[in-house]
Amino acid sequence: MPGLPSLLGALGGVGVGFALISFVIAVASAETGSRADLSWVGANLVIGIVLLVTAAAMNVDALRERMSSGEARRAGKYGTSAVLSTVLGIALLGMLGFLSTRYHHRFDWSEQKVYTLSDQSQKVLEGLDQDVAVTALVSAVDQAPVRELLDRYAYESPRFHVEYADPNEKPGVLKTLKVEPQKLGEHGLVHVALGGESVEVSQVDEEHITNAMVKLTRTGEKIVYFVQGHGEDAIEGEDAAGREGFARAADALRNENYRVAPLLLAQVKDVPDDADVVIVAGGKSRFFDEELAVLDRYLARGGALFAMVDPRLGGSWVDKLRGWGADLGDDMVIDRALALFGRAATPFAGKYDPENPITKDFRDARSDAVVFHEARSVRAKNGSALTPIVFTGEASWAERDLGRLDSEGAASMDSDDLAGPVPVMVAGTPTLATPDGAAAKARLVVVGDTNFASNEFIDAGRNRDLFLNAANWLIGDVAAIAVRPNQTRASRFQLTKEQFQTIRSTALFLLPEVIAVLGVFTWWSRRNPADARGR
Repeated sequence: MPGLPSLLGALGGVGVGFALISFVIAVASAETGSRADLSWVGANLVIGIVLLVTAAAMNVDALRERMSSGEARRAGKYGTSAVLSTVLGIALLGMLGFLSTRYHHRFDWSEQKVYTLSDQSQKVLEGLDQDVAVTALVSAVDQAPVRELLDRYAYESPRFHVEYADPNEKPGVLKTLKVEPQKLGEHGLVHVALGGESVEVSQVDEEHITNAMVKLTRTGEKIVYFVQGHGEDAIEGEDAAGREGFARAADALRNENYRVAPLLLAQVKDVPDDADVVIVAGGKSRFFDEELAVLDRYLARGGALFAMVDPRLGGSWVDKLRGWGADLGDDMVIDRALALFGRAATPFAGKYDPENPITKDFRDARSDAVVFHEARSVRAKNGSALTPIVFTGEASWAERDLGRLDSEGAASMDSDDLAGPVPVMVAGTPTLATPDGAAAKARLVVVGDTNFASNEFIDAGRNRDLFLNAANWLIGDVAAIAVRPNQTRASRFQLTKEQFQTIRSTALFLLPEVIAVLGVFTWWSRRNPADARGR
């Protein structure tokens, strides 16, 4: 077969070429390589050389004749052109590689953008007016995930400077930074310093790194008071850790560098002057008139109040909120279409007010879900300065026949009910008169549910963001309003070492070479159709 030497020569070239490529890959990935890699390299090299020698031996006369003819010169000309083109291509790739080290751009194609800094982190970095010195006191073994996270910050801001130090190799750095060795823990810590102050972060993730910068950049202490004494959800003690407790909500405020304290209205003449916001989370017993007068005076002097009111709660407290412009319905929101696990009394928020600072960064229920549980409608009274900012879904309604709902557990949309989307949260700046006749603008947020910020639900969806954004807005800390870091829940598939080696070898070595061999056979059969048919 006259064309057989060309087939053997091409196959030999594939064998030698893949032997060299496989050797480079095996050396570059020495940590994951194996003896099988070297065996594959050796087998390819031997078979390739044998095929090349065989092809040359079968075609000695033709090669001698070709070298003595003009065809050799033409082959040399075209061969030289091919070599120069290859060298030029390699040079261009090298130039692109060089430029990529000087100019680069990050891409995040994950669905939840978990490899992109959150809106909150980016706002903190944009607001830096001095450099942040970050030292990662992490061993070389644990540095990879820490480096990946901190590099995101350094990419976003030139004021974020990172240094990596293995405390085992450089124990002196602990003394320099005044870090006690026992604080390092199993995986080390990150030391964040700014303007002479520093914070040590032992749990290295975006939330804690950003919170550390917030604590260092935020000047002055803001105080949040939680009203107690009427059966409100607890922020401290044993009850605070329960499902309905507010321990996590209080911790979330502390992470924003706010101080949290309880407030017994019956024991004070007025809300303390240092109060930046007062939160009333629930409440089952009635308020005394004197206590309501304390809140009246507080708002009349320009205070900020965050009221969370569950269904079935009435009395003077609800009447007071209605007097301030928040029309709380005697109902419960039902949604069979957009609800948590189909539980109609646990609806998701369906839409948000894109103009209000509290909800402007929220998009829709699919991407920024807020979960409510047993919520009541809250509308803004005509003429009030309040505005609805959170609504449930289109198919929801506010069920007003609570007697039937309690006794039979049944609900249906009737003409007396409030059709969806149902507003469940209002916010605004009502102007309230002081006793001496002066007028002052207060800040007020009213939501028809307490559970959304309880321990059970605050970490669901964007509940934490909605709670904190409302507190930020009430305090006047608008720059802190943001969508906070996504919590990564990575899906993992555990492979054994043998399974990994099999997949790796198949993907890097076997399949590419099989494709190359099939390509050679296709080329040869088209060039020598008679030989391919066995003639």
